[in-house]
Amino acid sequence: MTQHELPTVLGDLVFVTHRLTRLAAAVTGSTESPAVWRTLGVLRDLGPMRLGELARVSRVTQPTTTKIVNALDERGWIRRIADSSDARAWLISADQRGLAALDAWRAELGRALAPTFADLDDAELDILADVVEIVRARLERAGDAASTGVVA
Repeated sequence: MTQHELPTVLGDLVFVTHRLTRLAAAVTGSTESPAVWRTLGVLRDLGPMRLGELARVSRVTQPTTTKIVNALDERGWIRRIADSSDARAWLISADQRGLAALDAWRAELGRALAPTFADLDDAELDILADVVEIVRARLERAGDAASTGVVA
C-alpha cells in the first residue's frame, strides 16, 4: 500500500463499518433507533452541549434531536444543565444511567457479532485490535474538529 491509496482505503473503511453497524443491528434484533446511541456517544465523547450544537454534530435536524433528547430525558439517560454562559440556555449532558445503557449496548453488539468473527486466528485478531486503536487514536486527535462539526 502507498499513501496514494489512503483515500480509497479510508472510504472502504467507512463503508465496511456502516455494513458492520447494519449487521450488528440486525443480529441483535434491536428496534432502538441508532440515533439514540449516536446521541449518547456524542455526549460521552464531546461532553455537554446545547441542543443546536448536538443536532449539528450528530448531523440530525434540530426537531429530530429534540425528540431524541426528550425520549432520553424520559428514561433518565441525559441531564439538562444550566448554561453558565447564558442563563436562558441549557446544556445537554449524558447521565450515568445513559452511559451505562450505552456500555450495555456496546457489549450486546460485541456478543452478537462474535460468531461472525469467531474463526479469526490470533494474528488476525491482533490486526483487528490494532486497527481499532489506530482509528480510535486518530478520532481522538480529531476531537476538536468533531466538536466543530467537521467530523461527525
